[in-house]
Amino acid sequence: MAKIEIGHGSGGRLTKDLIEGLFLKYLTCDELKPLEDASYIDLEGHRSAITTDSYVVRPIFFPGGNIGKLCVCGAVNDLVVSGARPRYLSLGFIMEEGFSLESLEEILKSIGDTAKNAGVRIVTGDTKVVEKNKCDGIFINTTGVGNVIKPLVVGGISEGDSVIVTGTVGDHGIAVAIAREEFNIDSPVISDCSPLGELLMPVLKIDGLKWMRDPTRGGVATVLAELSGHSGLGIEIFEDKVPVREDVRFISDMLGYDPLYLANEGKALIITSSDSADNVIMTLKEHTLGKNAEIIGNITSAFKGVRLRTRIGGERVLDLLEEELLPRIC
Repeated sequence: MAKIEIGHGSGGRLTKDLIEGLFLKYLTCDELKPLEDASYIDLEGHRSAITTDSYVVRPIFFPGGNIGKLCVCGAVNDLVVSGARPRYLSLGFIMEEGFSLESLEEILKSIGDTAKNAGVRIVTGDTKVVEKNKCDGIFINTTGVGNVIKPLVVGGISEGDSVIVTGTVGDHGIAVAIAREEFNIDSPVISDCSPLGELLMPVLKIDGLKWMRDPTRGGVATVLAELSGHSGLGIEIFEDKVPVREDVRFISDMLGYDPLYLANEGKALIITSSDSADNVIMTLKEHTLGKNAEIIGNITSAFKGVRLRTRIGGERVLDLLEEELLPRIC
């Protein structure tokens, strides 16, 4: 009998197969069909976006954040990259008996501070407690709702468009991996966990903006592979243009990871017309979170899929993540 594997939660090929092969067999509607991080819905004539996510990160405290900050940033960013201004969040807590009240208070403080910083309000919630050793500390679910400013759909992408990343990639994945203390590595890498509203709202006003996505599970490579599959177009990426911190690159090489497949929690991928790309970059660099933004590639009809042009002039195909690199990353 087939069973769920850890890789089904990777955001890669197994996740795609599970959703398309089983979930959509019983759950389908027009709003769900695009399979983006948020869906567009009409509420009494007002266009809104809605997203939901669950957070099971291990450890719950890591350099640069914790599960509380992460759950707010995740929901907020999924709305922002969908072209919506985040407004409201719900919170669902599942905690195990014996969980520290001191840790819970620290998590709640992070939630409150991050929500205030992101301009969203926590308007409803739920709490459940399970027996000891049945939950691994604490899990959190968030649902976010926002006002749509500019709908962003794959169908608007065309040949010649530019691919932009808003900053260095792989920071969150490496920060969490090191925090697990499985590798005995002392590193200054901290998670990029941040709400992206202030960074990306000005970008939504730029003519030529086509599409955005935050590359969390599966990283930049998996998101671009999904985009290529949905659009029917190819994507060419240049390795020497992709910003990666030197310590992240070094640790990735040491552990056998590819930064392009590592999770990010404070970065976005942007597709824009080539004519507007420089304007997007200039706008991003005006904000602290966008100072390392780069044009990393372009959309093409010359081939299907995603191809990475390496520093030495070679070529490598970037496909969906096949196996879970780091379980419980978000």
